[in-house]
Amino acid sequence: MGLNSHYFLFLSLLLPILAAAQTLQSYIVQLHPHEGDGEAALASRLHWHLSFLEKSVPWEQEKRPSSRLLYSYHTVFDGFAAQLTDDEAAALRALPGVASVRADRRVELHTTYSYKFLGLNFCPTGAWARSGYGRGTIVGVLDTGVWPESPSFDDRGMPPVPVRWSGVCQGGEHFNATNCNRKLIGARFYAKGHRANYPTNPSEAASLMEYVSPRDAHGHGTHTASTAAGAAVAGASVLGAGAGEARGVAPGAHVAAYKVCWFNGCFSSDILAGMDDAVRDGVDVLSLSLGGFPIPLFEDSIAIGSFRATARGVSVVCAAGNNGPAPSSVANEAPWVLTVGAATLDRRFPAYVRLGNGRVLYGESMYPGKIDLKKRGKELELVYAAGGTRESEYCIKGSLDPAAVAGKMVVCDRGVTGRADKGEAVKEAGGAAMILANSEINGQEDSVDVHVLPATIVGYREAAELKKYISSTPRPVAKIVFGGTRIGRARAPAVALFSARGPSLTNPSVLKPDVVAPGVNIIAAWPGNLGPSGLEDDARRSNFTVLSGTSMACPHVSGIAALVRSAHPSWSPAMVRSAIMTTADITDRRGKPIMDGDGGRADVFAMGAGHVNPARAVDPGLVYDIQPADYVTHLCTLGYTHMEIFKITHAGVNCSAVLQQNRGFTLNYPSIAVALKNRATTAVLRRTVTNVGTPNSTYTVQVFAPSGVKVAVAPTTLAFVEFGEQRRFQVTIVAPASPPAGQDSAEGYLVWKQIDGQGKHIVRSPIALTWAVE
Repeated sequence: MGLNSHYFLFLSLLLPILAAAQTLQSYIVQLHPHEGDGEAALASRLHWHLSFLEKSVPWEQEKRPSSRLLYSYHTVFDGFAAQLTDDEAAALRALPGVASVRADRRVELHTTYSYKFLGLNFCPTGAWARSGYGRGTIVGVLDTGVWPESPSFDDRGMPPVPVRWSGVCQGGEHFNATNCNRKLIGARFYAKGHRANYPTNPSEAASLMEYVSPRDAHGHGTHTASTAAGAAVAGASVLGAGAGEARGVAPGAHVAAYKVCWFNGCFSSDILAGMDDAVRDGVDVLSLSLGGFPIPLFEDSIAIGSFRATARGVSVVCAAGNNGPAPSSVANEAPWVLTVGAATLDRRFPAYVRLGNGRVLYGESMYPGKIDLKKRGKELELVYAAGGTRESEYCIKGSLDPAAVAGKMVVCDRGVTGRADKGEAVKEAGGAAMILANSEINGQEDSVDVHVLPATIVGYREAAELKKYISSTPRPVAKIVFGGTRIGRARAPAVALFSARGPSLTNPSVLKPDVVAPGVNIIAAWPGNLGPSGLEDDARRSNFTVLSGTSMACPHVSGIAALVRSAHPSWSPAMVRSAIMTTADITDRRGKPIMDGDGGRADVFAMGAGHVNPARAVDPGLVYDIQPADYVTHLCTLGYTHMEIFKITHAGVNCSAVLQQNRGFTLNYPSIAVALKNRATTAVLRRTVTNVGTPNSTYTVQVFAPSGVKVAVAPTTLAFVEFGEQRRFQVTIVAPASPPAGQDSAEGYLVWKQIDGQGKHIVRSPIALTWAVE
């Protein structure tokens, strides 16, 4: 089912005109705790929040100060969001009971085959069978909304909505309660922060269109929600490419969509409101494919909101970000969330470039159009920088000279504008085909698009050869040879070059990202109002399209978390994360070390514990559990102040007393990260594992120590008599005062291997050492 464009409402008509737009800004105000729960307490809390505005905001003609309120938070955050001037924000900060006032922050949005690549199948001992396909769990997706008519949200065969669910199907533009069902059980939207920050100058307003409802106008949310828990859809493809049966990672789980992102990003005030409702509604897993650059935890609304969500038993899964391969670029670093990087599949869409000199360059494309048979195999003249400007090298719209590109194959450098936008620019200028050339920073990364004209993307090495050929002959020519869809020939998984890397900037004693998952060229559901390229003028329609990013990797792990929760409903979020991390693979499908996008071997700062393995995650043998209070102690060990910890946890704490009571404390994290400072050479870490496998089981330790580093574990054997029994062990690391020559880090592994014949559990923890620069 599709909607015609005349049903759309321009955002410029949607947004209110604010009286003091030049001076008003949205702020998030955190308060000291207010007692109470339930409906009466919520109403009381709202009045309490409004009282702060009454004290700090003057009346404006007939408008009460309460008109400035955007959101009143109750569950994952104590406080509210409001529009304030700088002076009013300062006045609020001075009021008793106010913990912090910070400006609203904008963050960015960071499958027919991927479930098979993950080993999900109908085997009676597999993850789907053990978890009932995720039945009974609810995955909340904070994103751009949802396209409810997508076949991925069909509820045939779904169980009833869980009795504990208290969410709603919020009505709005072209969306009502009938759009929800037993698969898509809830949907809400949050636009107040977005509207408050939208430019009121009409000349600055974008021409993009939105639905004032949970309906998805951009596709990102529909894509991620279906990846996590989409229903089975036979015969799915992107206009014929990548054909197969589409299925989410947890096809039996329910989905709730929270639209917090709009055309210009996602604002923290809206995100917090979505998290606040989602936890109260009853979700089991929160999936957030959004974020930005790393910032201190006490300033990060996602970290703050997710702390309380985790304390209430909700697993929070976040994208690591797409700022790789730069070191310490990983976002969403909080130790209570599961942070996911992106990796490749072994599926390829080859589209070779055959040059006039006989050389063949490898490229990839998902261009689905049928090339005119008369022109098939016909060489086209190549042209680069067809406008004589730097802008024309990037094929920015309006920069290409139509006389120079008409009927030719245009080479466009990556960067500045979107990949599909470049193809549209070439087509509008009269070009017949396009070769997208990677820059040095893109390397050999090959994210494909459903281009509007015949096109392919080539790696940096191929791009250099292509440009050398163009400059070597007066009439360079080439043709693109499309090779369809090929599976199993490429080495995979490999960490995507764009996937953000550790070590964590704010917390190097916790290894991030935690794991990697499929995030390159992922096919999943797509709205009926958009062409598969995502371009406004793309008139083609498809129920599915292809996207790449850690945004796509995140919902794969959200789906796995739903499977684990379904198989083990009493497990804490930390146990779920531990199960996913300690069972991850560190070798690819050929049994060789997982590679990085730059061609080298992936290190633990690129892939964390490794690539997710759902079949093993539902049966991990041992898990590392963490209580919410342990995170508070951990923050104390990092030197956080009383007020900084309060901003994160909403709880007062005396770190001196806490550390006195917890001498030698180390967070019971499934990975082991040590940041050596001040020429320290020794670190002692303590861990506790819980037996969730077979009774009367025994594990022995295997240590693969980092180069030049000694690692001792005591005891070396752990024996368990009962299910749920815990055992403690200690890890002593002795390292040189400075890193090995030419390196700034070292890595290894600690493995507990079951030896009693009752099972074959292997519980692996990566070891990461960094030396602080003095």
